[in-house]
Amino acid sequence: MSSNDLIVSLDIGTSKVRVIIGEISNGAINIIGVGSADSEGIRKGAIVDIDQTVQSIRNAVDHAERMVGITIGEVYVGIAGNHIALQSNHGVVAVSNEDREIGEEDIERVLQAAKVVALPPEREIIGLLPKQFLVDGLAGIQDPRGMIGVRLEVECTIITGTKAAVHNLMRCVEKAGLRIAGIVLMSLASGMMALTKDEKMMGTVLADIGAGATTLAIFEGGSLAAVSTLPIGGDYVTSDICYGLKTQTEHAEKIKLKYGCARTEDAADDQKFKVMRVGSNVEKEFSQYDLAAIIEPRMQEIFQMIRQEVKRLGYLDKLNGYVLTGGSVSMPSVLPLAQSELESSVRIAVPDFIGVRDPSFSSGVGMIQYVTKYVRTRGPAAPKRQAKSKPAAGAATKPGILEWVKNMFKEFI
Repeated sequence: MSSNDLIVSLDIGTSKVRVIIGEISNGAINIIGVGSADSEGIRKGAIVDIDQTVQSIRNAVDHAERMVGITIGEVYVGIAGNHIALQSNHGVVAVSNEDREIGEEDIERVLQAAKVVALPPEREIIGLLPKQFLVDGLAGIQDPRGMIGVRLEVECTIITGTKAAVHNLMRCVEKAGLRIAGIVLMSLASGMMALTKDEKMMGTVLADIGAGATTLAIFEGGSLAAVSTLPIGGDYVTSDICYGLKTQTEHAEKIKLKYGCARTEDAADDQKFKVMRVGSNVEKEFSQYDLAAIIEPRMQEIFQMIRQEVKRLGYLDKLNGYVLTGGSVSMPSVLPLAQSELESSVRIAVPDFIGVRDPSFSSGVGMIQYVTKYVRTRGPAAPKRQAKSKPAAGAATKPGILEWVKNMFKEFI
């Protein structure tokens, strides 16, 4: 196994930091290592304590390194949050070649032209998604290389984020002793893993319900059309259980994972468990039905908020359905409850790889798939087996950008 065949994704979530090591062999992805650690210093998806976050990253990386027996030096980092925004832009350049044949340099120049956009001083560009190219006014072109023309245009979506959030994220990763190979928008990564090409074309909401936040990504016409973040997730269910059963947060989380059920009608009244209550040395017995009576109203609220946000964004009547992912959707009976509350077709997306068949790994696995398809070049751009090895800059060179653009057309047009 060559070191060049390894890609490592880093997913910094509210409850867990996850590191996934993917091996690329003949174009196929194999997940060979997974590391996770409890997330400290993250609240509602945002970094609130640098040192605690750095330690959580180190713990997750150590876990993954011990599993595979390699040294991780370079990672692709996922980014999400309510600071992410999308805006459309248009780039135009004149074809520079004397014979008017469009080449790679022309494509790079038009993409750079599309990045020229007025932004507030606190925001910066994270990425760019080409939708289509136009050659002398002819639209719908996927790859203009080799075509003859005078004027080359591109219509694209620019992904922006706040400088503070982006730099804090990068600072945590770098302080943990890792090199950043690239930053990937989590919504794109999850969409890569969870959605089919038809679902992206016909209009689908991808709802990633995490512990501290729910991220919505709306795909329409084959491309990412809108993103939004709701400050509610599985931690709110845990909090309700704390108050309802009068127990500590740690116990409430364990009870939720072991006995939780999203609907009372599916809960078993004869399945009992005991809880040590706060301020008492006596355990009290509850049933799964009692627990479901606490969980169901909060899960209903989460799905109602998702529906309201989709309506606010103006896509409620344009949708083909919803796809759910994230750690909080693995609870029993979430799917029928979501179908009832969202009043639409709903399915749960789970990665189809051994060792990560859980919705909570969707973002991390999706990042590896996304990098494999759009970012990596033929040259070495993956983490090295030895910490002393210098990272290749394949993802930052011109061939990398052009390869990314070439493949992007196939997916997003």
